[in-house]
Amino acid sequence: MAGEEKVQVFGFRSGSYSRRVELALKLKGVDYEHIDEDMLNNNKSDLLLKYNPIYKKVPVLVHNGKPISESRVILEYIEETWMESYAILPKDPYQRALARFWAKYIDDKVVPAIEKAFRSNEEEREKRIEEAHEMLEPLEKELQNKLFFGGDKIGFVDIVGLVLPGWMHASEEAAGFELLTTHKFPNLNKWIQDYMNHSVAKEVLPQKDFLVAFLNKVVFGRNN
Repeated sequence: MAGEEKVQVFGFRSGSYSRRVELALKLKGVDYEHIDEDMLNNNKSDLLLKYNPIYKKVPVLVHNGKPISESRVILEYIEETWMESYAILPKDPYQRALARFWAKYIDDKVVPAIEKAFRSNEEEREKRIEEAHEMLEPLEKELQNKLFFGGDKIGFVDIVGLVLPGWMHASEEAAGFELLTTHKFPNLNKWIQDYMNHSVAKEVLPQKDFLVAFLNKVVFGRNN
């Protein structure tokens, strides 16, 4: 059955949301075809517009011709479709609800606050950093002594939080200041290091030098 399946991921090389989907598939051991979209130049393929006509963005998972969009929705689809291998979500209903809560918190609160901090000018930077820290503190407490948010292995919240290990250090270098300091966020920093050293995660995490160059050009408008 698995050999007859066709799985495609329409994604973007620098996009953390696309990498979420790829990481989940790799953890599950699902073979897939990656189709890179030129989102940087807003040059979207006809297939992407066909498969995601409402949002017109990546990622899109196409499974046997059926498209699914929005990364967290895709992750749940992957979990429910390939249940026999590597559980992404906990079996316990309460723990599943908590995982969904923290995943939504990352997307709704943490990511926007971090983006505002890195894009801030010198006048507003201190305020934006403080706001980002305020959003990060609950994650720091939630990790406690766990290796990952999913316990001893990467789970749903970790996959959604891929933006931190994947993009944080590059963003700090490009912006010229440290946001996630070790003394203030020891748990998150350890989590990031463990994440970056994970054998499967390494396959999808982007190269730091590439990201720094990308951020300098796209976010900060620097040519060098």
